[in-house]
Amino acid sequence: MEKKAAENMEWVAAPPEHFTGRVWFGAMAEPETEQDLNVLGVQFEPGARTDWHSHPSGQALHVVSGSGIVANDSGERIEMSAGDTVNTPPNELHWHGAREDSPMLHLSITYGGATIWSEDKVSDEDYRG
Repeated sequence: MEKKAAENMEWVAAPPEHFTGRVWFGAMAEPETEQDLNVLGVQFEPGARTDWHSHPSGQALHVVSGSGIVANDSGERIEMSAGDTVNTPPNELHWHGAREDSPMLHLSITYGGATIWSEDKVSDEDYRG
């Protein structure tokens, strides 16, 4: 067993080429192979969000604090808040981030390989729905 104490958690800035606004990652379970579980804590400032992307084996998002939005390219939009979990199916093009009036911390839970990033940023129009 291994404990990662909260005060020893390392948070790094998310790469701006895949995010809008200020976002930080904290690795909780780092995979050694593509089949291993990958768990990230992801902190979003109000209004911050990912770009369009997908995951080969899908993704679970569990909101720890604050509130946010998940939307897919079919126009489905889900509001989420602390305690909620949203699952995206394999290869579904989607984005997620904090609402304009709230920061958000969620756990991103994936396996099956790296995130597949689209070339497209989420427009303000898409973000506001």
